[in-house]
Amino acid sequence: MIRLENLTKVYSVKGVRTTVADCLNTVFPTGASVALLGRNGAGKSSLLRMIAGTMDATSGRIVSDGTISWPVGFAGSFHPELTGAQNVRFVARIYGVDTDQLVDYVRDFAALGGHFDQRFGSYSSGMRSRLAMGTSMGIDFDTYLVDEVTSVGDAEFRARSELVFTERMQRASSIFVSHSMPMVRRMCTMGAVLSNGNLQLFDDIEEAIARHEVLMGVPPSRRPVAPAAAVPPPAGAAKPAAPRPAAPRPAAPPAANAGTGPTGNATG
Repeated sequence: MIRLENLTKVYSVKGVRTTVADCLNTVFPTGASVALLGRNGAGKSSLLRMIAGTMDATSGRIVSDGTISWPVGFAGSFHPELTGAQNVRFVARIYGVDTDQLVDYVRDFAALGGHFDQRFGSYSSGMRSRLAMGTSMGIDFDTYLVDEVTSVGDAEFRARSELVFTERMQRASSIFVSHSMPMVRRMCTMGAVLSNGNLQLFDDIEEAIARHEVLMGVPPSRRPVAPAAAVPPPAGAAKPAAPRPAAPRPAAPPAANAGTGPTGNATG
């Protein structure tokens, strides 16, 4: 369970104040996967960072009765002069998990090959995200914070990430940020819409998506309809007779040749 109590966050840039969280009071229940929806700039990433404890609120507080991950896939805390393996060991010590077990898991999950033992500062952005995703999934948290993580890497890695994350959600909670409504439908059971500093929680993910799309001014999306399953005949029912093959048509009679011979002249 995560509870927001009068949570407020105000940015002030060149004298202009922007409120992304205006005295929020919301409870994210245990065991739920909550989609956090809102337009770009609404404050979704800021809210995730406040829940993770990496950003201070202007006022109010966040209360939780379990462990909370950093935003899954976030690689900003890795040291550029350490190798990928050394960074993973460092994280393992901070969170009190078995270092060798976590290193082995991330080595296999991230599939970085020899780069896993090279300086993190030499990694491409995709490699950094792979390392961060593997490290996040290698530690059991009560709640995972996810910010567009499944857009990382190639199609094979994205599919593997989604599969592992879905497995984690069988025993954990999540707050999930994504602009992909098909993915939100697959991964989430509830929704919360952040707009103009206000947060509205919906028990039904479809209601949350509908509200978000109204605020965005976009045509409503639809949940894909599964094809209807074939209904088996009742036990003991007679099977329909197979259709009879069509009777062969009689051959057409040979055309009359009007008594002409090979030369086309009349014969007599």
